[in-house]
Amino acid sequence: MIGVVGGGIAGLAAAYRLRQHGYDVQVFEATDDVGGLAAVYETAGDDIEKFYHHLSKSEETIVELAQELGLGDRLEWRVGKNAYYVDGTVHPLDTAWQIAAYPHMSLYDKFRLGMLTQGIDVRGGRPDFDAYDDLSEYEHVPIRDFVVEHTTQSVYDNFVDPLLDGKFGDRKEDVSAAWFLGRVRFRGERDLLRGEILGYFDGGFRPLLDALVDAVGRENITTDARVTELATDGESVDSLTVETADGTATHEVDDVVVAAMPNVLEDLTGHECDIEFQGAVCGLATMSESLMDTYWLNVAHDAPFGSLIEHTNFVPRERYGGDHLLYVASYVQGPHEDLWQMDDDEVADVWFDEIARMFPDFDHAAVEEFRVARNPRAGPIYERGYLDLVVPYDLGDDVADGVYYAGMASAAQYPERSLNGGIVAGYECADRIAEKRRREPAVESAVADD
Repeated sequence: MIGVVGGGIAGLAAAYRLRQHGYDVQVFEATDDVGGLAAVYETAGDDIEKFYHHLSKSEETIVELAQELGLGDRLEWRVGKNAYYVDGTVHPLDTAWQIAAYPHMSLYDKFRLGMLTQGIDVRGGRPDFDAYDDLSEYEHVPIRDFVVEHTTQSVYDNFVDPLLDGKFGDRKEDVSAAWFLGRVRFRGERDLLRGEILGYFDGGFRPLLDALVDAVGRENITTDARVTELATDGESVDSLTVETADGTATHEVDDVVVAAMPNVLEDLTGHECDIEFQGAVCGLATMSESLMDTYWLNVAHDAPFGSLIEHTNFVPRERYGGDHLLYVASYVQGPHEDLWQMDDDEVADVWFDEIARMFPDFDHAAVEEFRVARNPRAGPIYERGYLDLVVPYDLGDDVADGVYYAGMASAAQYPERSLNGGIVAGYECADRIAEKRRREPAVESAVADD
């Protein structure tokens, strides 16, 4: 039997792939539901994710999985309208004409930024279409230095720097240009006549999770099951000790996929990971009125949140009983930050006071419900040298034979963490296990012949 520690998207993907290879699998999830960061709230209609989600065109593996699970026709590609709030004004930045009209950069600034987003290096006057293909070349370059050299100082000061403030706070100077380039590439397709093309499932991401659970087999997944020990015989993995409401049990395993945060891996195996993570505080407001006419609004000033995301400007509100749904999102760099220490009511007061200042017509009475989700490890801080810190998929040399890692500190979650990356990581571990087992009979046969 193969044990999987963690029932998030990576753990479910690993279990699904292992089942495809024909192996017995048991998934142990410490919380009361699968999904991890893709867990959901109920609404007056479809469920909605506690932490906002959508797909970019570059995320191909999750699309292929959805098709395998019979959900291909439920994946919809929609225009996600983006804007930038600067000096009291919402500036749409979807079409070529809106970008050209943006007043806080010159036409030359926009040209240089546009070339960069298309992957074209125009320094020296001769376009280089391959300059940004190898992200590792920029692993140790600060974003500020890269953007100023490859675009202009104004692009950094008036466009990029405020976005970094909202994303990484006081850690922004530590983040590499490789992450920045990867982020640009990750966002995928843009229609210059309409805007960015993003994917979302009819019914949200819950149907994908449900289909994965069905494919793995509900009898092969145990929730409220915390793995407390991973035992080895000195060379190979031997067993998992699992605590549930029914008591503690030990399960013999041939291989283990740890599909959890690296602190869980360290607790179970002693394998240390030096990647640092940032937390997220994400609120979902159910409202009787719309706040704005855009989907994703980045905020340039020093607001207590980094972005406002009105989900029902992306997916029709009729799917949620006619309600308007607004995410308010902020990253935190540690538990010391004030926002992390606030209770839900305090968060609501601070955030909605700021929204009222930004949008004078906002009526707080229109907020019918406000729910706050928190996660202390919502995403890595992609500091310079990050690639040297990722945890290998196969930990046979570092821990014991048969131990694999598919959590957020894996290479699949670089240069940007995503559900797609979780699926890739799960597949990578499952395929390595299958390949190892295919080789074992040949090795055993050769030994017997000797």
